[in-house]
Formats: sequence, C-alpha cells, structure tokens
Amino acid sequence: MIDLSNIVENYVSADNLASTGTEYKDSETLTNRPHPLHLVDKFSQSQNIARYMAITFSVEALSATSNTIQPISGTAVNSELYLLWNGYLKDTDELVRETIGTSPINWFGFKPHPFYPSSGGGAAFLTNAPTVQYADADDYGTFAFFTSSSTQSSYSARVYLKYYSSGGVLIDQENITRYTTTGSFNWNQWNQTATQQIQYIGCFPANLRNWSSTFKTNYDAGDLYGGRIDVYLANTSGVQGGKTYSIHLNCPTTGAGSETAPGRGYERIRLCWLNQWGGWDYYTFTKKSTRKISTKTTTYQQLGGTWNQSIYSPHGYKGGKKAFRKNATESITINTDFVSEDDNVMFEELTNSPEVYILKGFETTSANTDTLNRYVTPTTLRTSSFTKKTVANDKLIQYTFEIEKSKILRTQSI
Repeated sequence: MIDLSNIVENYVSADNLASTGTEYKDSETLTNRPHPLHLVDKFSQSQNIARYMAITFSVEALSATSNTIQPISGTAVNSELYLLWNGYLKDTDELVRETIGTSPINWFGFKPHPFYPSSGGGAAFLTNAPTVQYADADDYGTFAFFTSSSTQSSYSARVYLKYYSSGGVLIDQENITRYTTTGSFNWNQWNQTATQQIQYIGCFPANLRNWSSTFKTNYDAGDLYGGRIDVYLANTSGVQGGKTYSIHLNCPTTGAGSETAPGRGYERIRLCWLNQWGGWDYYTFTKKSTRKISTKTTTYQQLGGTWNQSIYSPHGYKGGKKAFRKNATESITINTDFVSEDDNVMFEELTNSPEVYILKGFETTSANTDTLNRYVTPTTLRTSSFTKKTVANDKLIQYTFEIEKSKILRTQSI
C-alpha cells in the first residue's frame, strides 16, 4: 500500500484565470491579456483543476554486471487511467465498492457520476451551494461542470438560460453551445484531454451584461427586476442533462439596498471562494458591514535640530519619536441576510476554504480600458469557527464573518 496523495496533489490547483481564447465584455479574445475566470463571457476551459494519471509498476533487481538496481525486462504493467481533480472528500461522502463479474471496479473509491450530465437530467454543477441563489445585477459568477464521457458529452453540449419575471412568468430564453468560438471546445469532439473534462460557464447577471443582448434588453426594460435566471445543461435538442439552478435577481427598486427596503444604504460585499469540488461559490453580503484599519508602525528617535552647520538650529518639527514607516491592513466584518438551512454547507466550506476573494461588480467600461487586476482582491478569513444554525434552535438564521485583505498598504518611508 503506497500513499501517493502528497505527490499527486501538487499537479492540480484552482483555476483563477480564464483560459486562452475566452472573451470578456464581448470584445477581443484576450489571448495576451489574462482576465479573472469569474468575469468570463460564456464558457472557459479549465487549466489547472484536472489531470490524468497512470502508474507504471515493474519489478527491480540488482544487476549482476553493473551492481545497480534495474527493472527486470518485460515486467512493467500500467494501471488504469485515473482522472484527478482539485476536490476533496469529507468523511460523510459515499465511497463505492463494486465489481463487474469477478473484477473489482472502484473498490472503496468515489464515483463522480452525480456530476456527469446525462439524459436523466440530475447532474449537479460542481458545488454544494443550494440550487436557489441570489445576486445583484452587478454580480459576476460561474458554475463548473463535467463534460462527461464521449457517450454522454452531448448532454453538456449547451447551457440553457431562461429569464423569468418577478411573478414567475417566462419572458425570454436563450442557449449557448459549447464551441471553440464560445470559449470551450466543440461539444461533439470530446476526448481525454485534461482541459476538456471540466468547463466553466459565466451565467450570473454581470457576466450576461457583458455580452447577452437578450438579457440586457429585458433587464433594461425592467422586466427582470425581482425575477430570476434558470440555468441548466442540455443537449442540442434541448433534452436536459443537469439540475436547474435558479439565480434570483435582487430588485433595485424594492429589494435590499433600495429606497424602500430595510437594507438601504448598506455596502454590498460579494465573496467568492474555492469549494469542495474545486469550483467557485459566491455570496453577496447585503447587511451591515464595518471596516477597520490596523497599522503597524516602525519608529526611530530623531534629532531635534541641525548639527551639520556652524551653529545648532533647532526645528519644531524635528525631535522625539518619529514614524519611519507605517503598514496598514484592512479588515471587514460582514453579515448575511436571513438565510435558510440549505446555505449551511456553503458557509461551512467558506470557513474551510484556502482561497477567498472579494469580487468587485460590473462596470460600464470596455475591455480595452479595464484594469483587470482591480476586480479580485485576495483575503483571509479571520473567522476560525463555524456553528451551524437551524430553524429549530435559532428561529432566524444569520451569520457574521470577518475577513482581512491580504495585501498590505505600504505608506511613505522617511
């Protein structure tokens, strides 16, 4: 028995940038200008999240002629090809022991079939977040999904977007097919290239504002205020291959943050974080937030006047303890709205996530003039524990987190 985890985990990591050939704000293909994955138009291929692995086994022995360890000719055996991706298992995740005939298949292994699109339509995106989510019109976000195998790849050929009014009436719809021209690869040309196994779709309101005239027309007309976007995978005939996820749009006139809502005036802070399955989860904190600046000062003792002249000249601004340099860090305490128990797993993963970022919202600038490094701000979560709340115990469920910006502001040195 050999533990390879310390080796193989070095070959997969989070996808933070969109792949080459994707677009941002429906303009140029930003081949030489990498942009954050969260802002992507339509699809993006993965880059770091997935890898294939095979192991070669052989018998070695001491050579009688060279006195070195060498493989015995003809003994090498290759293992099956394994797909690795940047997720992790919890103790409660189900492992499967099954056989086909007398041959063991996936003995005590995890089967990712619940994520594989199929004609049953039950495949999930790579997230444990609830299928009902909320977002502002300025919020970016993506879903990650498997393209499955060559026999099932057609059920992830398209992503369908259906737009509903606040009253639940379907007012428009569109679909995006996976092609190289939409940032993916041609859906009917699936192979075992690692970058093809997991794809991302930018389908939150700000992503759609980048390129979708259908979304923009209906939103600008006010038809989508308080409405929702239904997102799901399907084949080219429209047969659904995955679960439906609903993104409810916070209404700018009657929702939180409006003139008549209780949340009026609160700053909106949107976080994104790496979830259990290697994709990204998002949440917009709409309630009270407070910002605090902490500084670390380096001091020295300054002379009180001029000593390098013929006479001593004291100056009022000199002398005593002086600050040589100040480094500042900003921390923010943020509060959720009242949430349901379905959000507990998502917030638990936020507490456990090694990568957490503040995600800035949509701006009406072009891709040519955007400074793309201003959209994603790295943070660390200072909240170190998470207590799950339930309706039975707590009635109303609300959570508070404290985050700290990772980058230090260095001021002038003296």
